[in-house]
Amino acid sequence: MNELRTDYEDEPDDREYRLVVAVGNPEYAEQLVRTAADVARANDGEIHVVSVVQKPRESPFALFSDETIKAEFAGDRREILDRALETAPDTVPVHGRVAVGTDVADALISAVKELEADALLVGWHGRPRRSEVVLGTTIDVVLRRAPCDVLVERIGLTANGVERVLLPVAGGPHLPLAASVADAVAASNDATIDVLSVVAPTAGEDERETARGHLEEAVALLTAGTETELREAPAVDDAIIEAANGCDLVVFGVTRRGVVRRRLVGSIPQTVGRRTDRTVILARRRPDPSVIGRLTGRLW
Repeated sequence: MNELRTDYEDEPDDREYRLVVAVGNPEYAEQLVRTAADVARANDGEIHVVSVVQKPRESPFALFSDETIKAEFAGDRREILDRALETAPDTVPVHGRVAVGTDVADALISAVKELEADALLVGWHGRPRRSEVVLGTTIDVVLRRAPCDVLVERIGLTANGVERVLLPVAGGPHLPLAASVADAVAASNDATIDVLSVVAPTAGEDERETARGHLEEAVALLTAGTETELREAPAVDDAIIEAANGCDLVVFGVTRRGVVRRRLVGSIPQTVGRRTDRTVILARRRPDPSVIGRLTGRLW
């Protein structure tokens, strides 16, 4: 684990809820901060925007101290922070920091621990290059190791606002977090949440009843206006993508996983995220440290 040294622009507020936003690409900073503001506002919390300067161990760059790197070589990181902070609404306290570390994921996890953050929001920018990577080397590590809620946002079409949010549901422990994110965005934009459950045409009555139960569970978690649908389709991902075409945002709770492989976040959220042009948010609830929680986590 690399050492993380911080560079605050101002002192953090003493809010009970803290959300860390990782920004590396200036093109996505505004969207990520907008999402973070919706979530933080719904939880009466604050935002900490973090941009990491990577210091590879084998690079001559590693000879410089963290303080020197921040003072002399972090200009682009500060510009990204400035852009993110400028777009943040005045209704939510926002703070910025530059972090230096040998590994981006380690630096972000260190920031989460130091701030005792409740959630971490990171951007997902496209298909990974290696087959063993699910969303990206940094994101995969964060999903496995971050001791807080994790939100992964794939930036889609830029819209003037959000009118409809799609919340596909299939049960599981991550649904409450996904529902809370969908609700926060919907409340901020006066949007409607479309709650969708998909069954195969050959599904029996027991399976359909379970799907209806998932819809009812999700609606009970929401305060925004909702519309529910139990849709028949041969392929779940095709049905969700079709439904997404009429929405501005899709929010998933991550689904069943293996250990570190392709099912880290679930095959359907991955497929939808890569095939739709809408913005997609994947929500992973914080790990449960209890024995029962760890046993359950092996199944999801």
